[in-house]
Amino acid sequence: MALYEHVFLARQDLAQAQVDALAEMAAGIINGNDGRVVKTENWGLRSLAYKIAKNRKAHYVMLEIDAPGSVIAELERQVQINEDIIRYMTVKIDALEDGPSVMMRKSDRDRERRGDREGGRGDRPDRGDREDRPRRNFDGE
Repeated sequence: MALYEHVFLARQDLAQAQVDALAEMAAGIINGNDGRVVKTENWGLRSLAYKIAKNRKAHYVMLEIDAPGSVIAELERQVQINEDIIRYMTVKIDALEDGPSVMMRKSDRDRERRGDREGGRGDRPDRGDREDRPRRNFDGE
């Protein structure tokens, strides 16, 4: 069987439970047709680069799939029918990625950066008052 990554974008006005139900629906199609879902990742509600069907944001979900090509064809047919899914893409891959995907690592890294910012300036020393520093004359002196 071949390995695939399937990413779909769900409408922004859906609740998280409805997005999870869409992922379960996709997993059900795959599992029911002699395939298996190796990993499911919910990337959350993210902004789009441009409006798609009057949506400025979308819920992103990624599935790693181990299945024959006929299962992927059936999955894409079902996804095209569903009005809650505004875009999808399936890519054939050589090997499954261990651990979290790049998108999940990026969100962890961003979360760490926000934590650093909230804690102050890190290990930068205090510059002191302005009076302690020498004044410069902008006339070239």
